Amino acid sequence: MRHSRELKVGILAVIAIFLLYFGFNFLKGVNIFSSTATYHGSYAAINGLTEQSPVYVKGYKVGQVDRIDYDFRKDESFIVTFSINKDIALPHGTEIALISDGLLGGTALQLNIPTDDADGLYAKGDTLPTVVVPGLIDNLQTGLLADLSAAVQKLDTLLYTANAQLEGDHLKTTLQNVDRISADLKTTSADIKRIVANDVPVVMTDVKSAVSDIKNVTENVRDVDIAATINKVDAVADQLKQFSESVNSKDGTVGMLLNDKQLYSNINEAVQSVDSLLVDIKAHPKRYVHFSVFGKKDK
Repeated sequence: MRHSRELKVGILAVIAIFLLYFGFNFLKGVNIFSSTATYHGSYAAINGLTEQSPVYVKGYKVGQVDRIDYDFRKDESFIVTFSINKDIALPHGTEIALISDGLLGGTALQLNIPTDDADGLYAKGDTLPTVVVPGLIDNLQTGLLADLSAAVQKLDTLLYTANAQLEGDHLKTTLQNVDRISADLKTTSADIKRIVANDVPVVMTDVKSAVSDIKNVTENVRDVDIAATINKVDAVADQLKQFSESVNSKDGTVGMLLNDKQLYSNINEAVQSVDSLLVDIKAHPKRYVHFSVFGKKDK
């Protein structure tokens, strides 16, 4: 009985220890019934990554962070050890990315496995290349907050300028200019109203008179016998054509005078002979004219 009771206590203690170990690992997210493969990665900063942080592949949890070692004397101060299911093969070129896990600021790891054929696989315990992916808060700090800061600066400058305008005489001067422009517009409106009331009726009367005169001229033009006028013009054109033909014809008198070269040559020679005669008479008048006071003399 004494040995049987001790055996029962021992069995219960072993069962309690197993349940405690299983429950503790279950709370940490470790599945003790599945084998895993362990890998490493080094980071300069881990942005809040802790042990038991999940490891994802395309959003699916395949493992967790087991241990984080650090040495602040190195540039990459943190060595992260993580385990994933052993049936997941990691080809060369796989990267372990440090990502933001949710909106509450959590951090996790994500395996970026290449889809191209690789020349080999990483072995268990290898150190994988690492990258850091900025999270939503980081993007807000670098993007939205920077734009917001610039907008605040512009708003501050605008308010300062508006305050300077209000404190000086610029606003008063502007209002005075607006009043002056309003008075000018009022005067211009009165002038336009006067022109419309006095000058426009006179102009319209002149326009009506001009339109009436144009109408009368149009009616007179319409009453003109255009056909008869055109016939007369055609007759005059025919007469001019006949005169031109008679002038150009060699049979007519005018045509013979204009077109007979021999007649032209004869007339030219006669003119030259007369010219020579006149020159000779002028040079030797006694050959042609004789004067005697006492009567005729014998040659």
